[in-house]
Amino acid sequence: MSTFARTDNSLLGRWWWTIDRWTLMAIIAIAALGAILTLAASPAVAERIGLDNYHFVRRQFVFLPMALIVMLATSMLTPQWVRRVSMVVFVGSLVLMIGVLFFGSEIKGASRWLSFGGFSLQPSEFVKPSFAVMAAWMFSSQRLDDDIPGYAIATGLWMLVVGLLMMQPDFGMTVVVSMVWGVQFFIAGLPWILVLAVALLFLLGGFGAYFTFDHVRARIDRFLDPSQGDGFQVERALSAFQNGGLFGRGPGEGRVKEVLPDAHTDFILAVAGEEFGLLVCLLVVALFAFIVVRGFSRAFKDTDFFVLVATTGLLVQFALQAIINIASTTNLMPPKGMTLPFISYGGSSTVALAFGMGLVLALTRFRPKAGGGL
Repeated sequence: MSTFARTDNSLLGRWWWTIDRWTLMAIIAIAALGAILTLAASPAVAERIGLDNYHFVRRQFVFLPMALIVMLATSMLTPQWVRRVSMVVFVGSLVLMIGVLFFGSEIKGASRWLSFGGFSLQPSEFVKPSFAVMAAWMFSSQRLDDDIPGYAIATGLWMLVVGLLMMQPDFGMTVVVSMVWGVQFFIAGLPWILVLAVALLFLLGGFGAYFTFDHVRARIDRFLDPSQGDGFQVERALSAFQNGGLFGRGPGEGRVKEVLPDAHTDFILAVAGEEFGLLVCLLVVALFAFIVVRGFSRAFKDTDFFVLVATTGLLVQFALQAIINIASTTNLMPPKGMTLPFISYGGSSTVALAFGMGLVLALTRFRPKAGGGL
């Protein structure tokens, strides 16, 4: 039973009766599954690298409440404040990304993190949701007023973000940001000739990355011809799914976490498959699909073009990250170090995703004064 009456005009009362509670509950359910899987996967990883068994568990249980607070606070914003807050986050993230190039910590050949008192921050994670809102702002502005060069500004921001990402380098994040920009540009009314030009640009960019970056070429070569390199993690992940079967071996009974270096991050779904079975993995996929489909259904009912474009960008980003992680784990695409939203261990990723989904919840709230759209 709700603690807020429909006549309650307080901030929390208005929030409760206008928020999409089904989406909110689905996100919380995914985060709860993530907490359980962190407990299952991370102690073995921590022990293997010489840390306290519950090192990653304790840290993730700090990140998750922090992320929940960020998401709930962000979900209370109006569309106007969504733009303002996103602009501040976007500018701040760009400054930190520039700082990464000079002061960042290099991990596995890439400089993407800034270290602060034992914690690492990945600024590019916060660029993703804020860029989606900034690009939507520019696209919708030109749609409403031809005197505003919104398309050009959005394209310039995209080029700036992509340039900084490729200098780290982070090809996977570049693909996600580019796809978000491309989809939003298409919704904004990109002519078909330019659609083909953008598609060609993405294709040429993929070929360019293959011949420019050794790690990209190595991953693609191993995917196309496993005999050329070490596909240990993917092979073990597939074996874990096979061992888990339909119902899993039981909590704590999995063995893949004892040998996979990224069992608590990129390959956490393999741990879920082995210990909890195919049904739990399908539940995770269903929750992701529900959030995306529900978000689109509400956004398409809104009369505010900015809300439509921004929500689309944020949901495409969320869906792509989940698809890339799942496809990498199940050997449907070359492996890419990208976390499974709200399930994989990671502070920057978890908080940034919470910020992004908070923006989705804020934009899809029921706003009768805005023309009756959701």
